[in-house]
Amino acid sequence: MPLYEHVFLARQDASSAQVEQLTKEFSDILEEAGGKIARAEHWGLKSLAYKIKKSRKAHYTMLNIDAPPAAVNEMERRMRLSTDIIRFMTIRVDDHESEPSVMMRKQDRDDRGGRGGPRGGDRDRRGGGPRGPRGPRPDRPDREPRDNPPAGE
Repeated sequence: MPLYEHVFLARQDASSAQVEQLTKEFSDILEEAGGKIARAEHWGLKSLAYKIKKSRKAHYTMLNIDAPPAAVNEMERRMRLSTDIIRFMTIRVDDHESEPSVMMRKQDRDDRGGRGGPRGGDRDRRGGGPRGPRGPRPDRPDREPRDNPPAGE
């Protein structure tokens, strides 16, 4: 049977128990049609890059599926009808990964560290603004050098 990776986003106001119930419901649909779920990962409530159906956050869940195409089509059809599912995507893969997905690897998230300031970027490492260090200023021939300092010094 073909292998699939399937990710779906559930509404933000759904509880974790409701999301687990949805996962069980969709796994039952697959099992009735002769498929099975090799692994299910609940990635948690995460912010969306942009609003989807007036939601700013969603519960992410990933399923590794081993099922015939008809079973996957039926599951997707029922997801389209569900009001709890915001988005979903199914991808056919050659084999499933044996280790946890990238979203579940905690050490990778800890190694990234902070962003270096309120605007992000590598401002501290490069020295200077977003375009790098400024360097020395050239002489301006169109201006006379000042003999008298400005007031207040």
